[in-house]
Amino acid sequence: MTDRSTQTLDIDALGLLCPLPVLRLRKRIQGLPTGSVVTVLADDPAALIDIPHFCHEAGHSYEGAEELPPETASSEGKAPYRYRLVLG
Repeated sequence: MTDRSTQTLDIDALGLLCPLPVLRLRKRIQGLPTGSVVTVLADDPAALIDIPHFCHEAGHSYEGAEELPPETASSEGKAPYRYRLVLG
């Protein structure tokens, strides 16, 4: 059974460089209830460190990152990742 007060949110941070993916994440989750599931798409290599660190510091549950297929890479050749977290 799912809690109807939780929400899901997808955030597109493709093309943004550090620290902008985390800043966009922080801004977009304001006001979301605990337990909400958030997915972030980002191709900045620093996001592999920054997003888990942000989750740890803010008390959110970092569920992991999934590298997307090579054909979704940016024109600079950076592979995007899909990050999943649950708000704490």
